[in-house]
Amino acid sequence: MSARYKATEEFWKKFYALPPAQKASVRAAFELFKKDPFDPRLGTHKIHLLSVRAGYAVYSVVIEANLRVLFCRQGESVITLDIGTHDLYR
Repeated sequence: MSARYKATEEFWKKFYALPPAQKASVRAAFELFKKDPFDPRLGTHKIHLLSVRAGYAVYSVVIEANLRVLFCRQGESVITLDIGTHDLYR
């Protein structure tokens, strides 16, 4: 997939607050994500309630047991929206 990757300010704020081990996990997952955001190893799935609220498809990638990254696609761009626990889904 050839796409431009962007991240929101909220994502970066929360990413930089993560402990080093979790940052490393996010970076490793991003290497897979850049090749294919829907790679089965990422456990990518649509978050239906957030998608309805936002008016566009919102997806989640599993980084660790309770660490997720939310993203959406807009044209040729993949936008990372947020990072955190399952509480993101509310």
